[in-house]
Amino acid sequence: MEESPRRQSITRIVITGGPCAGKTTAMSWIQNAFTQKGYLVLFVDETATQLSNGGAPWRLTRNNREYQYRVTQLMLAKEEVFTGIARTFDAEKVLIVCDRGALDNRAYMTAEEFRYVLDKLNTSEVELRDHYDAVFHLVTAAKGAEEFYTHANNAARYETPEEAVKSDDALIAAWTGHPHLRVIDNRYDFDEKMLALIREISAFLGEPKPLETRRKYLIGYPDLQMLESRPNCERVEIMQAYLRSDIPGEVIRIRQRGTDGSYVYFKTRKREIEGGKRIELEERLTRREFQDLMQQADPDYRIIRKERYCLSENGLYYNIDIYPQWKDQALMEIELYSIDEKVCFPEGIRVIREVSGEKEFTNPAIARKPR
Repeated sequence: MEESPRRQSITRIVITGGPCAGKTTAMSWIQNAFTQKGYLVLFVDETATQLSNGGAPWRLTRNNREYQYRVTQLMLAKEEVFTGIARTFDAEKVLIVCDRGALDNRAYMTAEEFRYVLDKLNTSEVELRDHYDAVFHLVTAAKGAEEFYTHANNAARYETPEEAVKSDDALIAAWTGHPHLRVIDNRYDFDEKMLALIREISAFLGEPKPLETRRKYLIGYPDLQMLESRPNCERVEIMQAYLRSDIPGEVIRIRQRGTDGSYVYFKTRKREIEGGKRIELEERLTRREFQDLMQQADPDYRIIRKERYCLSENGLYYNIDIYPQWKDQALMEIELYSIDEKVCFPEGIRVIREVSGEKEFTNPAIARKPR
């Protein structure tokens, strides 16, 4: 999310998902819902479908890595054009909706082909993934709503239901690691699925207010090799510090996240409210802004360094945090649709107990220096 000097807010989100997941209908719902909320809504159409309809479908290529590079190059160029044009408008709130994002293409490449694309674009996986503010994945109808799987509404669609499920899983794996990934599955009927998407986007945007519902668990120290071997798990390096706040009960955190020397930076304000929910406001920082704020870090708190394993499973998104000072335990957070949602635990994780309301297991408490 970025702001221009005249306080214009531009937010760029991705709507992704497996074949026949409801993306086309979702665009109409998003247009109606957020126009009513005062947003100028701009849509960046799906590049792969655009190329297919223009006579250049993926299945005809004899050089997949070059094809995927060109698709990604065109996709990013279109996004930049829309962002630049948005800055010329008078609208205070602009929502740019990308019909698929650059990491979607990773699902159709080998690891070697993906490295080739990153090198050609002179970027990293972290930068490519996290330059979007949020990602919303709609699960294919072939997974849980098989009777509704069809090719009728997209001439470029060719996958069998089995291929659609495989593609859906690969897309979730590609985006796993993004700080704001939400997976909307087929536990609902179709209209309820669309409403769930609108609720998730609204919550992210802070319309009417940005609420998060999370459950936190103390777990046994996990098998890291087991986690790293899963295609739907991504390791992220995190360094964070805390700033002083003039608002009672507010926590201000600055964070560096990424891998292998490629990082993005955020400033987050949090306040706990009733029922296990919290208000959370987040903005991106430049590297220079982050470094300047690090000089203002609250001296009563240590700098936290940890490894986070982001895992997509059971239709949920899990964050497993490994702290270097803990040798026999770790923390796991689960992001939920509602506080009453049933919790499923990932295979291979030993849960010791829930610690959602226990302050000693919050990051500020872990960072707090003894007095």
